[in-house]
Amino acid sequence: MSAADEAIRRLFKAYKTIFKMLSDRGYSVEDSEMKLTMQQFVEKFGEKPKKDGLFMRKNKGENSSDKDHICVFFLEGQKVGVAQVRTCIERLKSEKVFSAILVVERAKGLSPGVNLAIKEVSTRFHIDVFEEAELLSNISEHALVPPHTVLTNQEKKELLDKYRVKEAQLPRILVTDPQAKYHGLKRGQVVKIVRDSQTADTYVTYRYCV
Repeated sequence: MSAADEAIRRLFKAYKTIFKMLSDRGYSVEDSEMKLTMQQFVEKFGEKPKKDGLFMRKNKGENSSDKDHICVFFLEGQKVGVAQVRTCIERLKSEKVFSAILVVERAKGLSPGVNLAIKEVSTRFHIDVFEEAELLSNISEHALVPPHTVLTNQEKKELLDKYRVKEAQLPRILVTDPQAKYHGLKRGQVVKIVRDSQTADTYVTYRYCV
């Protein structure tokens, strides 16, 4: 396989995983997008896709608010600079979207100012950065990974009231944990984890994101 063929294969796999990730986060994804084939990908984007052409914006339904929209940017080049990221942020501002995923070739290729630029807007925008390599397979589909479900604010309140605990008393999950990152967890949110049990059908735990 040539280097060009390998590059487009990796890009296709990352693109497909993004669709599944967005679906798992509750965004509306077309069935045709979930079933996209390599041939269809090449027919749509060409054998040398321009990454800015892979941009997508998704929502959580026709009546969803701007807060329920997300933009996905595929950034060009092994080294990503501040200017590229600021362009993404400006587009988020103009489209009034507050969540985004940036897909880069190499996280080590991010310039020192990129993380700072993202941190500067973190109180307003939730931005996740993924390497293409992280998206070549879907970690949520691994046999050893139990299902994770992010609770709504109401579900979180009902959980805390039911067990008469404060959120800080729950077991924790780091915001940098691969599953937390996959599901777009934010600090303060709670995720429900359903595991197989030897003594019961399932064992349910909850983790507080920090």
